[in-house]
Amino acid sequence: MRIRGRGVNLAQIVLLMLAAPVLGAQAGPPFQTDDPTPVDYGHYEFYIFGMVDGTPAELDPTGPAFEFNWGAVPNVQLHAILPWGGVMPSNNPIYAPGGTGTSAFGLTDMEFGVKYGFIKQTKHRPQIGSFTMLEVPTGNADKGLGVGKVWYKLPLWIDKDFGPWSLVGGAGYAINKQKDYRSYPYGGFLVKRVMSKKLELSAEVFSHAREGFAAAQTQASAMIDAGGYYHFKSPGLQLLFAYGHSIAGQTENYGYLGLYKTWGKDKDAGKDGNDPTKPAQEQ
Repeated sequence: MRIRGRGVNLAQIVLLMLAAPVLGAQAGPPFQTDDPTPVDYGHYEFYIFGMVDGTPAELDPTGPAFEFNWGAVPNVQLHAILPWGGVMPSNNPIYAPGGTGTSAFGLTDMEFGVKYGFIKQTKHRPQIGSFTMLEVPTGNADKGLGVGKVWYKLPLWIDKDFGPWSLVGGAGYAINKQKDYRSYPYGGFLVKRVMSKKLELSAEVFSHAREGFAAAQTQASAMIDAGGYYHFKSPGLQLLFAYGHSIAGQTENYGYLGLYKTWGKDKDAGKDGNDPTKPAQEQ
């Protein structure tokens, strides 16, 4: 069991269009598609969440889990997830040798990553960036709570905003050489719409190749997920929610529910909190 990459191994996801950027595209939690935009320099993000990803072979619940992101330097975000979770094999002989074993709960594999936004969005150009991740074997692999070795995710993400709409997409490759696991391509495409100051809704298509007999995803799957973000009155505090079901390949269900908080101060802001680069009437 492990935290899944946010991310259709379909190449068409890279076509993004025109329009003036008004809003920053947000993907990633609660969705499986991620975005290429790092946390602003000197800012922070914190998530507490629960998640479930399951197939007929195995159900993998996660939670409580904690995610922390830091805009460490301009255009670079450092990322970490500390998760607890479970593994619940179906033990159905139809799915053997996958989906066998005893159920367990405990600390699972931690995730660390670096997001680098190397092309900034402009009126005629999308934002492009990478989000390299490594999964560290902190979970007990003998109980199915971890992979047992470090493995990697190497995706490339693109986004473009136009008015209240955002398009986000990309693809990547997971490198996993552990026994009974496989390296595999994955990717996704997400559309987001700002409905009001309090509510944003999104839908995504996400796909992955088979991940090995030791994973719940023993076969390839393509899914549609839908959900969004509800903004509370408290600045930077949001409720995140999503649910998805497969439309092709292996039957798979995905769900996410979490709380998100962001905070920070611009590094170039004055001591009074004002940005010295802006005229006073704009502050």
